[in-house]
Parts: sequence; C-alpha cells; structure tokens
Amino acid sequence: MWEYSDKVKDHFLHPRNVGVIEDADGVGEVGSIACGDALTFYFKLDEQGRIREAKFQTFGCASAIASSSALTEMVIGKTLDEAARITNEDIANYLGGLPKEKMHCSVMGREALEKAIACYRGEAGRQLEGEIVCECFGVTDREIERVARENGLRTIADVTDYTKAGGGCGKCHERIQAILDRVLGAAPQAPERPKRLTTLEKIKRIEQCIEREINPTLKQDAGRLELVDVEGDRVLVRLGGSCAGCVKSHVTLKHYVETRLREVVSPELTVEEVQG
Repeated sequence: MWEYSDKVKDHFLHPRNVGVIEDADGVGEVGSIACGDALTFYFKLDEQGRIREAKFQTFGCASAIASSSALTEMVIGKTLDEAARITNEDIANYLGGLPKEKMHCSVMGREALEKAIACYRGEAGRQLEGEIVCECFGVTDREIERVARENGLRTIADVTDYTKAGGGCGKCHERIQAILDRVLGAAPQAPERPKRLTTLEKIKRIEQCIEREINPTLKQDAGRLELVDVEGDRVLVRLGGSCAGCVKSHVTLKHYVETRLREVVSPELTVEEVQG
C-alpha cells in the first residue's frame, strides 16, 4: 500500500535509542494505545545545556517507530531552542519522506518533543487550548488549525493524514472543513464524501494493513493475526502465537486492530475473533 524510503525501513528495523532515561530532564507523552499510536520521548542535558541523550518508547506502525527513532538522532547535540525549531516536515525529510497517510507520525514526534521541553521548563501542565473536534482521536480545533497552517493542508483527507482527525466515525468532517475554510480564507465547502470501496479493494487493504503494520507489531510479543473472512463491514480474524487465548486479546482486537483498520480502510469496520 505504501512505499517507504530505505531510511524509514532502516529506522523501523533497527531503531536507535529505544528505552527509558530514568533521570530524564524532560519527558513528553503523546497519543494513546486506544487510538493506535503512543509515544514517550525522553532527553537528558549535558553541562552546556545541550541534549546529551535522547530515548523513546512507542506503540505504533513502522512510520511511528522510524519517526521516533529519527527524532532522537536529530536532537542529540542541540540546545533546547535549536531542538524546538524542528518541525514535522524536518522529521519526514530526514527519513527521505513519509507516505502522506503517515505524516501524522512525524507530527506526533514533534508534539512529543515540545511536551518534553515544556516538562523541563516547568510548563508540563500547559495544554494546547481549544475544543475537541475529533472525539475518536481527541484532536482539538487549535491542533488542526496549527498543523493545517504549518503544512499547507487543503482537504479533510490532508488533515486526517497529518493528525488522524476525521479518520474515525466521520462526524467531525463539517467542523474540520470549517477550520480549513477559515485557514484558507475560502468560502464554506461541502465536506468530502469518502469513496466507497469495493469488496475486493476492502479485502486487499485489510490484508496489506495486517501484513505490513499489525503483524510486525504483534510479532514483538510473539503474536500474530490471520484474516479469515470479510462479511460486509465485519472482519473475521484469528489470533495466533502468544495472542491466542490471551486474557487481553479483546483489548488488542478492539483498541489496536480495529482502530488501525478503521483508520486505514473504513470507519465502519468491526473486528471479530474466530475461535479454533
């Protein structure tokens, strides 16, 4: 489905600086496992106030891991003011580019860095103001407006690629369009109507998502997922390896697998486990 640069593949397969800094000077947490992506970023300063060490822990796809890994390399040796000027585009460019559907991973990295710096400066409790627009992924109007301005976003699909907002139930599309109209100074437009996939297109996208994103993540804990059948919007799967019979398998299916497939394929999908 997506073409990854060699550098993205390298940082995914051989991530740098994975782990925790116990006595970190700054810590930033963004995302949530329930939404399919979560990142914790740590840094430690040297005597000159430069970032001596940076580490991360993440739960997410190949792009999320690669973006987090790249960010740690980018900030080491920089002052906090220099690090604060790193944009999500800088992260993507460092990796030789990211698929547009995965730009939210670079945005997540930039936000984690900002929160870690705010933590060090005693501003950890200060949140980006605004009202929640996308309930599915907890994205505010201020976040959407900021990312839209910084990256020249023009459509709802662009906003979803960069923030995940609008990638769930779709009820927020009108509000996202209103924000874009304000940013672009355009007359209000009707929200985009998502393309309806054929059954074959839907199955292909599901298979690709399982193969390229879900199973590599589950494999880290010796688990795996097999697609059994697709009946309308019902996705029937079978868990294998350590995931089979796990007491937390329902959480994995609903909070990770179903969320990821809804984001990539269709917001109407439901995932159900087939026993045996």
